[in-house]
Amino acid sequence: MQPRVTHQPAASVPRDENGRAGKYLTFHLDNDEFGIHVLKVREIMGLQEITVVPQTPDFVRGVINLRGKIVPVLDLRLKFGLAEREYTERTCIIVVQTGGKGVPTMVGLIVEGVSDVLSLTGAEIESAPDFGQGVTIPYLLGVAKVNGKVTMLLDIDHVLGETAVLRELPGVVSEPS
Repeated sequence: MQPRVTHQPAASVPRDENGRAGKYLTFHLDNDEFGIHVLKVREIMGLQEITVVPQTPDFVRGVINLRGKIVPVLDLRLKFGLAEREYTERTCIIVVQTGGKGVPTMVGLIVEGVSDVLSLTGAEIESAPDFGQGVTIPYLLGVAKVNGKVTMLLDIDHVLGETAVLRELPGVVSEPS
């Protein structure tokens, strides 16, 4: 389950004007690849027992006990409006630290599998495409084009910042800065 690291020293990755260049953990949902900045990733783990929290949205699977801390777990497929799917041996939980509302919180994201760690330069990242008037995608930092593949780079703080239910879950504690 260990992602492989693309060989490029961090010091040689130039920052682009929007600060998007850097290392990204990539994972997939269906046939699409997504990336989260590695500085947001705290841990990658296999599926484990998740305690259901009643009266939460379908994408909130429940909570886990991670070394004494209660961490909410979301199914990212369902959060993005994709059809539910059976979990496989590659399905895993990516634990991220989100800084939504200025309070750091740990959240687990169920994904179909981790792919790689990419070191991306500013030249490899384009702004999100314009889908026309009235269509905005604020959770997308940009789109990377690497080895003929397109990877959507997520602003995970924004993706999870829309999930107000996380602040309501019993026992969920924020991480100290």
